[in-house]
Amino acid sequence: MARLADYFVLVAFGPHPRGSGEGQGQILQRFPEKDWEDNPFPQGIELFCQPSGWQLCPERSPPTFFVAVLTDINSERHYCACLTFWEPAEPTQEAASAEDAADGEEELEDGGRMRLSPSAPAPASQLFAPKTLVLVSRLDHTEVFRNSLGLIYTVHVEGLDVSLESVIGNLLTCTIPLAGGSQRTISLGAGDRQVIQTPLTDSLPVSCCSVALLFRQLGITNVLCLFCAALTEHKILFLSRSYQRLADACRGLLALLFPLRYSFTYVPILPAQLLEVLSTPTPFVIGVHAAFQAETQELLDVIIADLDGGTVTVPECVHIPPLPEPLQSQTHSVLSTVLDPELELADLAFPPPTVPASSLKMQDKELRAVFLRLFAQLLQGYRWCLHIVRIHPEPVIRFHKAAFLGQRGLVEDDFLMKVLEGMAFAGFVSERGVPYRATDLFDELVAHEVARMRADESHPQRVLRHVKELAEQLYKNENPYPAVAMHKVQRPAEASHLRRAPRPFPRLDEGTVQWIVDQAMAKMQGAPPAVRAERRSTVPSGPPMTAILERSSGLHANSARRLEVVRNCISYVFEGKMLEAKKLLPAVLRALKGRAARRCLTQELHLHVQQNRAVLDHQQFDFVVRMMNCCLQDCTSADEHGIAAALLPLVTAFCRKLSPGVTQFAYSCVQEHVVWSTPQFWEAMFYGDVQTHVRALYLEPPEDRPPTQQVGEALAQEEPPSALDVASEQRRLWPTLSRAKQQELVQKEESTVFSQAIHYASRMSYLLLPLDASKSRLLRERAGLGDPESASNSLVTNSMAGSVAESYDTESGFEDAETSDVAGAVVRFINRFVDKVCTESGVTSDHLKGLHVMVPDIVQMHIETLEAVHRESRRLPPIQKPKLLRPRLLPGEECVLDGLRVYLLPDGREEGAGGSAGGPALLPAEGAVFLTTYRVIFTGMPTDPLVGEQVVVRAFPVAALTKEKRISVQTHVDQFLQDGLQLRACTFQLLRMAFDEEVGSEGAELFRKQLHRLRYPPDIKGTFAFASGATHTPGRPGRAAKDKGPSLSAPRTLSRNLMKNAKRTIGRQHITRKKYSPPSWEHRGQPPAEDQEDEIAVSEEAEPSTLTPSAGLKPADRLTLSSLVERACCRDYQRLGLGTLGSSLSRAKSEPFRVSPVNRMYAICRSYPGLLIVPQSVQDNALQRVSRCYRQNRFPVVCWRSGRSKAVLLRSGGLHGKGVVGLFKAQNAPSPGQSQADSSSLEQEKYLQAVVSAMPRYADASGRNTLSGFSSAHLGSHAPRARVTTLSNPMAASASRWTAPRGKWGSIRVSGRSGGPGVGVDVGSRLAGRDVLGPPQPNGAPPDSGFLRPQRAALYIIGDKAQLKGVRPDPLQQWELVPIEVFEARQVKASFKKLLKACVPGCPAAEPGPASYLRSLEDSEWLTQIHKLLQVSVLVVELLDSGSSVLVSLEDGWDITTQVVSLVQLLSDPFYRTLEGFRLLVEKEWLSFGHRFSHRGAHMLAGQSSGVVPIFLQFLDCVHQVHLQFPMEFEFSQFYLKFLSYHHASRRFRTFLLDSDYERIELGLLYEEKGERRGQQACRSVWEHVDRLSKKTPVFYNYMYAPEDAEVLRPYSNVSNLKVWDFYTEETLAEGPPYDWELARGPPEPPEEERPDSSAPQSRRRVVWPCYDSRPRAQPDAISRLLEELQRLETELGRPPERWKDTWDRVKAAQRLEGRPDGRGTPGSLLASTVPHHRRSLGVYLQEGPAGSTLSLSLDSDQSGGSSASSSRQAARRSTSALYSQFQTAESENRSYEGTLYKKGAFMKPWKARWFVLDKTKHQLRYYDHRVDTECKGVIDLAEVEAVAPGAPTMGAPKTVGEKAFFDVKTTRRVYNFCAQDAASAQQWVDRIQGCLSDA
Repeated sequence: MARLADYFVLVAFGPHPRGSGEGQGQILQRFPEKDWEDNPFPQGIELFCQPSGWQLCPERSPPTFFVAVLTDINSERHYCACLTFWEPAEPTQEAASAEDAADGEEELEDGGRMRLSPSAPAPASQLFAPKTLVLVSRLDHTEVFRNSLGLIYTVHVEGLDVSLESVIGNLLTCTIPLAGGSQRTISLGAGDRQVIQTPLTDSLPVSCCSVALLFRQLGITNVLCLFCAALTEHKILFLSRSYQRLADACRGLLALLFPLRYSFTYVPILPAQLLEVLSTPTPFVIGVHAAFQAETQELLDVIIADLDGGTVTVPECVHIPPLPEPLQSQTHSVLSTVLDPELELADLAFPPPTVPASSLKMQDKELRAVFLRLFAQLLQGYRWCLHIVRIHPEPVIRFHKAAFLGQRGLVEDDFLMKVLEGMAFAGFVSERGVPYRATDLFDELVAHEVARMRADESHPQRVLRHVKELAEQLYKNENPYPAVAMHKVQRPAEASHLRRAPRPFPRLDEGTVQWIVDQAMAKMQGAPPAVRAERRSTVPSGPPMTAILERSSGLHANSARRLEVVRNCISYVFEGKMLEAKKLLPAVLRALKGRAARRCLTQELHLHVQQNRAVLDHQQFDFVVRMMNCCLQDCTSADEHGIAAALLPLVTAFCRKLSPGVTQFAYSCVQEHVVWSTPQFWEAMFYGDVQTHVRALYLEPPEDRPPTQQVGEALAQEEPPSALDVASEQRRLWPTLSRAKQQELVQKEESTVFSQAIHYASRMSYLLLPLDASKSRLLRERAGLGDPESASNSLVTNSMAGSVAESYDTESGFEDAETSDVAGAVVRFINRFVDKVCTESGVTSDHLKGLHVMVPDIVQMHIETLEAVHRESRRLPPIQKPKLLRPRLLPGEECVLDGLRVYLLPDGREEGAGGSAGGPALLPAEGAVFLTTYRVIFTGMPTDPLVGEQVVVRAFPVAALTKEKRISVQTHVDQFLQDGLQLRACTFQLLRMAFDEEVGSEGAELFRKQLHRLRYPPDIKGTFAFASGATHTPGRPGRAAKDKGPSLSAPRTLSRNLMKNAKRTIGRQHITRKKYSPPSWEHRGQPPAEDQEDEIAVSEEAEPSTLTPSAGLKPADRLTLSSLVERACCRDYQRLGLGTLGSSLSRAKSEPFRVSPVNRMYAICRSYPGLLIVPQSVQDNALQRVSRCYRQNRFPVVCWRSGRSKAVLLRSGGLHGKGVVGLFKAQNAPSPGQSQADSSSLEQEKYLQAVVSAMPRYADASGRNTLSGFSSAHLGSHAPRARVTTLSNPMAASASRWTAPRGKWGSIRVSGRSGGPGVGVDVGSRLAGRDVLGPPQPNGAPPDSGFLRPQRAALYIIGDKAQLKGVRPDPLQQWELVPIEVFEARQVKASFKKLLKACVPGCPAAEPGPASYLRSLEDSEWLTQIHKLLQVSVLVVELLDSGSSVLVSLEDGWDITTQVVSLVQLLSDPFYRTLEGFRLLVEKEWLSFGHRFSHRGAHMLAGQSSGVVPIFLQFLDCVHQVHLQFPMEFEFSQFYLKFLSYHHASRRFRTFLLDSDYERIELGLLYEEKGERRGQQACRSVWEHVDRLSKKTPVFYNYMYAPEDAEVLRPYSNVSNLKVWDFYTEETLAEGPPYDWELARGPPEPPEEERPDSSAPQSRRRVVWPCYDSRPRAQPDAISRLLEELQRLETELGRPPERWKDTWDRVKAAQRLEGRPDGRGTPGSLLASTVPHHRRSLGVYLQEGPAGSTLSLSLDSDQSGGSSASSSRQAARRSTSALYSQFQTAESENRSYEGTLYKKGAFMKPWKARWFVLDKTKHQLRYYDHRVDTECKGVIDLAEVEAVAPGAPTMGAPKTVGEKAFFDVKTTRRVYNFCAQDAASAQQWVDRIQGCLSDA
């Protein structure tokens, strides 16, 4: 029985002691006055009676009632029912409050101030004071409290004839039964009757209607939000104007949380004085009156629910995790169905008659039923994760959170994670985990209804039925007796509170009340104590748990196959079939990503352990450890799937013998995992093991009663009982046991826990102590930093170190890592663990102390064991890593760092790693990186053994390195890898490497430093081109002279150098070059023949007169000049007929231009060549002055002249500011007294005038139209003013008109991404000359004839727009400015960086596929820049072709100027499209005219910061674009361009080093190429190298070369017409870049005699992988194939092979002759007949598809005019016969001597007779099977023969011949044994062979 009410209290208004504006509550009386022993009187009740504060009221209010809840220090809740009514204030109260009001200056409603004196009450302003009746109880019966307090109030107000004392005495003595489901009628002695029902089950909360009200007020989403917030321990604050509503809302929220109990602060009604409680840091559920809403605004982390407004406000900083799906959506839909049953029927056409909605009370239970189901689904199977650690004296139970989350599939779920870690759940486990107790509705639900709930999920009606069933049970729990008798309680009459009360509430007689209470107590003591009878039972566990959300089956459809693979591999390992296991291992390691496979692995390994031990050999041990590591690397620290737990016993079982008495266990090799350093993992493992052992204690049959057969059989049939079952049975028996027996059981359990603690201390030391425990500073360090041997196995200490110290807070890891050693850290970790688990498991303190003493000893013993293991493991042969493959090196290339073992990782290019296109996964590859003086080379093999023995090579020149960055590498499956390095090269290679552990960080650092040193040598002598043959340097300059002051000392040094070089070379410089005979097309526009004598003729029979420089020069200069004459510039000037060398005007009056030696000492311009072409009329001394106006002194010089129109192309640097001002902005003619600047500007103007007048037909100065199109009249000025052409202000109307017919001229703006050809009106219409001309050509170019109008300027100056702003051009309008916008070098650099990243990405794209590649390509803007260059070049070509000269004057004159000028010459002059011409073009425009190769390529240390700016590469890309559009116009192939692109950055040759001829001369480089011929030394010049290679192979030659006479090329330049160069994207992993030709040899053919038996059919087919093999080599084009075939045939026929070029020329000639009868055109159209005549250069299709090869093969065409198919076939046949006729030779020709000899085969082979042929011509000894055999069986190269000597007979030799018939031929490879017929013929053979040798 329990008391209904503990205390009755009367509280009234009293003045505040400190005189503030409010009053305070005063307890007038309380009953009983003494505290109950079991329940002291709660403090602070007076605050809770009036939560908003005690205040007087101007009018009577009706009585109010609410229940406040107080929580005492023991977490007991006290329910305080408060009934408040108002009485007229006593005068003292009023006066006090009036004074307060005056002090506080409070204004009352009537606006006046009141002063009340006690003597004169003012009735008009009567005030009323509150008085409260309070009932304090520990039971929650709100209605009973309301009725009881109401009765007391009624008795008082209505003046009933009942003593108040007796009513209160009865109330305090009333007791109600505790037993569930009982009913009691009570009466307080005032004619009243109340029935009290106790709930059936105490544990279920009583909610009345509170939950339903809460949902009504806030709605579903808000309540769910509050529900999640309460479970995840957030702060919740309710606001309302009603106290009772606040109390109900809080009660409703707590009811929803069942079966969890809310254990934090719970105050449904918080008094105003205690509002600061809201800023507490702990979670709470609190209700506050809405009047204080303003005070709650500053709370930053409180969720505020406004019950009256129906809103829930969640602050930004608070994250409430939602319920896991699908539970969230299911719960939401069921709640909406319950709250609004008509929702389902709302859309029906014929809705059924409406069902009456449930009553509020019933709806309340239905809502609670939904949440009860939710908890059952959330916590289903929780009992399977309980660990029972102790059974006696009290159960100790732990919950395995990680396993629960793992098996429910909710590891990532934030909500459940927080719930399980919360206090409420901890209480749930300790309360409900008990195996033997009373059960309730939740236990039944979670054990038996889970299957039903899962089945009902998709059937809403069945779910609703279940909810209603549960609601019935909940309702019945609260109302067990439905037909309850009606309450009968008197109530006051209506509006009784307004009547004037007869008297205030009286003071009660304490004695009377106390007497009634004492009487009742005496009765109670006589009665027997009421013991609550509990029906206890074993709690059902229910079915094992399942995942909340089943994973989609598609993912693991093939899991059975994977498990089979895992099982097979393990059985192979233990059967010793290592090769089979090795094949399966990669598949197993892949399969182990899946959970099922990992579980399978642990089960399979368990089968191979006998008696806790399994000794393996080394290979088996390695396999098992690798698989374990792979399993563990995907385990999280929590080990939610129990994989680490299952492996823990195995790692201490598998071992290998290292030496007698020393055994290494697997645990020493699997320490690298975070799970071992997680305390929670060890605790869960420990509790699990303890549970197993405790269960075993009670399962042993007692000794005294042997089990009978029946018992045994019964047991055999049943499953063994679980630990919880055992514990439940033991708890049931506990009270029946004797005291001694109880003690014994407690002892046994404690010793079990203790022994397990010792066992775990050892286990933890196994997994935490590193193998090499001598490393004291292990924490925060990477493995392998110490001596290399210590890193030989992959387990070094960072397992514990890195993971524990960094990933966990100090609570769980080792905190003071710096000061301590390993052992100390491990001991502390273990001690912390032991403390926690032993305290929780109830181990006595004595035992605990004993453990603390043992732990350091355990750790120390283990360290000693490990020392022996470590020592022995270092003696093991290291793991067999693949042999390092050494790369082939070039002559002169030396290794700087020998192979460092690395893994080459896949980057963003898919092909090598398999990728979407399929193919083998060549990457990742395992091998080594070599650093040589020239290259960085990786060679290795794919790690995936299924790919096969493919060698993978990636290499690039050190000089090409652009970026090196460290990358962090994911731990590799096999071994632990260190940090990686990513190297990117400007030749479009990328190496992503991870260093092997044996390299160590020092090795990696050394590699980086050496690489940096080689990449940026301090000066040019450090580059490979110099260092590789460092014995030369004939003319090295004095360094001091160079550095001191270039302007003073340079000429002296130079002349000295030039003298030396000239002396050395003058005698033999003319022999090496052939005479240039200008091609025939040039004669048309050349000067008369007599002028040609004045050219610089460099011929083999050189006349002294032409070679000797004119007499006016000093002797030293003469020598210099004779050297300069040899340079490419001069040879080209001579070819173009551009002037003479000399200043005597008499000789060359007719020449408009001359060669000026003014810069021979590089005094005027350092970056120009020594000889320059200037107008004839300009004197040398004027040039110095002109040069000052231009940047870098690069004044305008002529570099090319059109053979047809005689227009010239000039180049210069941009104009200096002063030059611009002086030349263009001066309005008046210069006066004699002007400054130096003005005079030089004048010189400049004269100079341009001279250029103009040097042009034949354009001296006419009449007012003609020009490029810009507005004449002086338009400008409205009197003076003939400037015309400035602009190419960058498109005007809409004409731009659109212009775009439509032809998209030829793109905008030349830098921002040209808009891409449309928007050109200014003027330029558009003038350049197009539309009104004059005929229809455009097919490529959108204007027609050839008269492209521009006849009236045009003689000279166009193309300059930078910014530089020519506000410029006033030539007053005579003879030249015109064309300002254009060009990009700068830094834009090229930025663009190139992006291009590199796009073509060779470092990591896979976020969204794979072509789109992301194209996007990044577009972002780079590289093609836009190519477009810009081509566009400007075509503009210049058009101007030149129309007869106007052009001066290109951009930037400093050495980057974009060079690009444009070179492209213009290439497009205009077919000579530059030959191999020789292109070389000349590059030597002249790029090398002689000073493009800064070293600076732009960042070759030296000084240029490191400026980075790589590939201006030359951009030019080559432009050439490549033109080559694609005009494939028949170029003599060189695409490979030639790629070769130059690669080697201009590689620093292998000296050609592209240094920044100008001046610097090359200073180093003595310029003339040494023609100096003495050295021995076998590497080529210094890229051109020499190309020449040599061209003799051997046609790789640089373009077979489609069939030029048209004097064709000017006009390529398309729109971005849509440009292709990305495959140089940027292709790679050959088989051998690295193919541009070092000597290295790129295919695999060696097996020697003839070692070939396998030729009778077996041999396929010559092989797979060609695009990223692995070189396709051109694997599948050469038809012509190369035929040429190779011819060479092979020649060799077989014993003829010296002809050069491929001769053969090819002969074939072409034969083809031309044959072509004529078929109606072919001129000889020039050899391959062109199939191409439409008007634009044959568009025959791009010749390259794409098989068409190219068919055309090349037949060399004739079926589509040629007038030839039928048959005739062309005959032609084809004729041509082939012609090809082969020349090879039918007489055999005797090349057979110097022949006969039969016996030859001894290779090792262990017999002697055989062969027919031998000695061939003097080919210098070889061949042999055949017999005389008439045509197939040669083998060749002995006589070049390799070292000696020929008499031999001796060996085993198996012919018996019949004498000893003298034997002789041996010794070669560098082996010794051949021969035997002739007799001694004489043997002697003859020896003589003949020796004769051949001596002839050679």
